[in-house]
Amino acid sequence: MINHRLGQTVLSYRKKNGMTIREFADYSGISTSLISQIERGQANPSLSVLQLIAKALNVPLFTLFINDIDTDSLISRKKDRKKVYRENSDHIVYDVLTPDFMKAHIELLMMDLNPHASTTESYYSHDDQEEIAVVMKGQAYVELEGIEYFLDEGDVVRIPPNVKHRFLNKSNESNHILFVLTPSLV
Repeated sequence: MINHRLGQTVLSYRKKNGMTIREFADYSGISTSLISQIERGQANPSLSVLQLIAKALNVPLFTLFINDIDTDSLISRKKDRKKVYRENSDHIVYDVLTPDFMKAHIELLMMDLNPHASTTESYYSHDDQEEIAVVMKGQAYVELEGIEYFLDEGDVVRIPPNVKHRFLNKSNESNHILFVLTPSLV
């Protein structure tokens, strides 16, 4: 029964957030009786109610309908990783490290940037994601809003949404930069 599984999922998320039904009702704007009925599988909530629930729980709407976890999909094997190429595929390759990529709330990418290359000719930015980059091997430069900063191995840079940026490798060695992208909380 779909309503029962949906209810169990909502209940589980609510408890993980440490909320009582009353607190959740106040936070989401949904009545306590409707939340109780949903959690017991006795209600057929509208799309707008499901959207309010997902927003209040800070989860994507589709996750309310995912009940079974395929544990095999939680492992990312190096030999099976997807590659993402930017406009200049000779110099930049991203390995998608995130297991279960389409269902994850976070993206993990490893970029190999060849000597004397840059990620883009100009700049790029993310409208709805915050980015953390860690220089795992070598040295790099990051341009943030037109200002260039040197990064040594182990250095970390945080790039908020809408910040124009790019990475440059001015050395004679390839470098590896680990990227973590998360949805913006703004």
